[in-house]
Amino acid sequence: MPSYGTITVPTQKEHQSLLKKRSLLDIFGQVREKELLLGDKAPLIKPLLTTDTPNGVGPTELETFLPQDNSTINGVTKYKLSKGNDPEANNADYDPFKDRNLAHPVSDCDTLTHLLKASLGTGILSMPAAFCASGLVLGIFSTILVAVICTHCSYILVVCAHELYRRSGKNQMSFADVAEECCLRGPKWARKFSGVARQIVLLGIFTTYFTTCSCYSVIIARNFNYVVSYYLEREIEIRITISLLIIPLILLAYVPNLKYLAPVSMLANVFMAIGLGITFYYLVADIPPVSSRELAADITTFPVFFSITVFAIEAIGVVMPLENHMKTPQHFTGLCGVLNQGMSAVTLVYMLLGFFGYLKYGDKVEGSITLNLPKEEYAAQAVNVVIGLAVFFTFGLQFYVCIDIAWNGIKKRYEKHEKVAQYVMRTIMVLICVSLAIAVPTIIPFVSLIGAFFFSILGLIVPVGIEVITFWDKGFGRYNWKILKNAVVVAMGLMALIFGSKSAIEDIVALYMAPAVVSNATILNLTVPVINGTVS
Repeated sequence: MPSYGTITVPTQKEHQSLLKKRSLLDIFGQVREKELLLGDKAPLIKPLLTTDTPNGVGPTELETFLPQDNSTINGVTKYKLSKGNDPEANNADYDPFKDRNLAHPVSDCDTLTHLLKASLGTGILSMPAAFCASGLVLGIFSTILVAVICTHCSYILVVCAHELYRRSGKNQMSFADVAEECCLRGPKWARKFSGVARQIVLLGIFTTYFTTCSCYSVIIARNFNYVVSYYLEREIEIRITISLLIIPLILLAYVPNLKYLAPVSMLANVFMAIGLGITFYYLVADIPPVSSRELAADITTFPVFFSITVFAIEAIGVVMPLENHMKTPQHFTGLCGVLNQGMSAVTLVYMLLGFFGYLKYGDKVEGSITLNLPKEEYAAQAVNVVIGLAVFFTFGLQFYVCIDIAWNGIKKRYEKHEKVAQYVMRTIMVLICVSLAIAVPTIIPFVSLIGAFFFSILGLIVPVGIEVITFWDKGFGRYNWKILKNAVVVAMGLMALIFGSKSAIEDIVALYMAPAVVSNATILNLTVPVINGTVS
């Protein structure tokens, strides 16, 4: 570099480097206005040090740290800046739904089919027993209240997920991801709980749905045995029937994704509709007058109604998997969205079956309304067969929740042999699931206890907690009405937890006070609905 006294004239390359540094300083100034931080405390503006390169001009520290988008304007490189946890610095124009790229997107109609199947499980058959604990009129209004609470919790979970999509730049999240992300991007006091929140959700969802699928194999076997035993005039060992289900359930678990599971869920809905249709035929025949039944039962039995109905309708575990695979996920919420459409139909069916079941049989109603039907009639026998088939085809959707969690935990290890690893994992999981049912065919009350504990927390309490943390900085409405609303939901969740657990424990005690040999009828009578579409 030639010198003229105290003045140094830069070379052309050095001149370009200085211009580039000046442009970078302009970038610093703009980012400074947003108070963007690197990490937690380190200021973004750092010395522009250069490193030695063959041409003498190396990349600046900013160039090394920030990812480029491979474009330049007037010789100035453009950069992509990370917003970190600052919600004000996020790109308001980011559309997570346009950015979502699915290999097998699911339509609104298919999503509605899955939602109906997840919500119209065998738990609906216990609604007459629930109405017996509440009364005809009180049961109608209470069913609507419970349905609104459960639907609202699913709704706010998805709304919070959509908000966190925009903050984080992600376009898909599981239930556990939403719980973790809301803590990471919420107030400072919540960030240390992100890992714990994720693990609680993962543990609760997987444990409940996996053991529920074990119950499904018991429910399917006992429904078929109920009919076969009548014609053979002797009891069929339920473990043998469960063993025969292993291969069909493995094949069902091989269905790769929710798009291809839609026809399976449709079949399940068809069989359930046939079973409910025949059941309604028996309920409306020679129906007694409304005055012969209690309009409002004693308040001491109402918690029984509440726990049965909550766990029959609740389907929080399938909400995020369904939303994640939708072609138009923004249609899941909204006044006339898929969620509200599905839950409105489900609530109506639950009310009708509960009302007419209790009106027909009164205090003699069984834990499952099918037990009140005349066993010797072909139509009543058909109810047990088609409901068994409905549960069989529902297995695929419920088991998909477990597969999704398990695969996300191990998929990085098997990227080279993804398909083979998927099928091996699914096979092993089904074998363990069914083997558990074979070893303990009286598993249903135990899973009822697990469901009462986890789904009271995950289905009601966790979603409102996620809402509070996600919108902590935006406030909770006029007079903080959202806080009051969430307090009511938490109280409902605790009540479901206490009385649901109490009912399950009573069933376990009754089970082990009974004779050692457990018949199909015993298992049927001990059945308590715990999770809608999952445990009945």
